[in-house]
Amino acid sequence: MNPFAYILSDLCAKARWLYGDEKLKSLIKARFTDGTHAMIVYRWMQWAQQKRLVPLAMLLNKLNVIGGCIIGRGADFGPGLVLVHSLGVVINTSVRGGRNVVIEHQVTIGAEKGVSPVIGDGVFIGAGAKVLGGVTVGPGAKIGANAVVVEDVPAGATVVGIPARVVNR
Repeated sequence: MNPFAYILSDLCAKARWLYGDEKLKSLIKARFTDGTHAMIVYRWMQWAQQKRLVPLAMLLNKLNVIGGCIIGRGADFGPGLVLVHSLGVVINTSVRGGRNVVIEHQVTIGAEKGVSPVIGDGVFIGAGAKVLGGVTVGPGAKIGANAVVVEDVPAGATVVGIPARVVNR
């Protein structure tokens, strides 16, 4: 894993999300928005964990915790991760996520009975949503704000509510 390539991919994805393009001005603005610091620290933590630099990975993990974002050292997301706002985000260490995942604030992606979610490519997770247990969220799915996902979400589906139910495919 090349942390620079992942960071650039994440930053480009955030600039596209926020400003609709990847121009230098948009990249600079995206770098200084809420959540970007947590994205960058996560990527360095992920790199340190893979290189078995555990003390460094732990230090980087704590830097995100101080900022109000908890991402487990073993969490693995593909390139293009966007934390729109990082405050209150909690992601279990065994979560697996695809490419171009967008996560709003106050989101929990957590294990239940030792089993964690798998998040597909191109998934959007709205503010306050909870994704719990051994569920799979299919590619292109959208999880509405404050939804509680405890069952698999089909590819391309939109889910809302408690418990989350499909409202659009």
